[in-house]
Amino acid sequence: MRGFGASIVSLFASHGARILVLDLLTPSAGYYTPSPDATSLTPSSATTSIYAVAADITCRDSWVSALATVKELWGAVPDVVVNNAGWTYSNKPTLDVTDADFDRVFAINVKSVFLSTDVVLPAMLEAKLDDAVFVNVSSTAAIRPRPKLVWYNASKGAVSTATKALAVEYAPHKVRFNTVSPVAGNTPLLSKFAGSAEAGDTMSPHQLAQFHASIPIGRLSEGSDIANACLFLADAASNFITGIDIPVDGGRCV
Repeated sequence: MRGFGASIVSLFASHGARILVLDLLTPSAGYYTPSPDATSLTPSSATTSIYAVAADITCRDSWVSALATVKELWGAVPDVVVNNAGWTYSNKPTLDVTDADFDRVFAINVKSVFLSTDVVLPAMLEAKLDDAVFVNVSSTAAIRPRPKLVWYNASKGAVSTATKALAVEYAPHKVRFNTVSPVAGNTPLLSKFAGSAEAGDTMSPHQLAQFHASIPIGRLSEGSDIANACLFLADAASNFITGIDIPVDGGRCV
């Protein structure tokens, strides 16, 4: 696991959370520990609070298996779900987007949220938890959409809208739904956002400077920025907050 996900896992673990990580690239199921800079996870020979499995979050069976794994490991149902997985096709003219591009961006960005809700929420409701939480990672693309990423923008808009509707529907059951919307950050997807398919998803120094200039605070987002927002929304300190979005964007959407 890399990018925002590793930072989220590292911060949650440092606050005492027991975490099951679902990641398609997990080399083997087992216990993991964060790297010193919290940007990746490495296998651990000792029992830790982080357990990772290889999983396809666009597949229902992966979520069913994940729920069973949490029950087996810790004898409980999850009280927090963070949907952080995301993908985009390369920045390119909209009429060049293929069926495969469209299907994949909606499967990873939207269907994964649907499946996590459809599988995990019933277990939360049955357990009658005092405060259960879904934190869905959306994007500033849902607020200020960019050209040449139309269907990525739309997928994140779907996440934001669905999250608000879920918040209203399940607030009486003490299940909260909120979103965090990062501006582009130092992740493996950055070059897809700001580069171009024609250039092999590479970014020129000029393109990178333009991206920085579009953010009033003057830098890209970091994993720690996103992790801190997710932790706040997952914590009991925010138990009266549901249906909101926190743009973590350095002022980009003002």
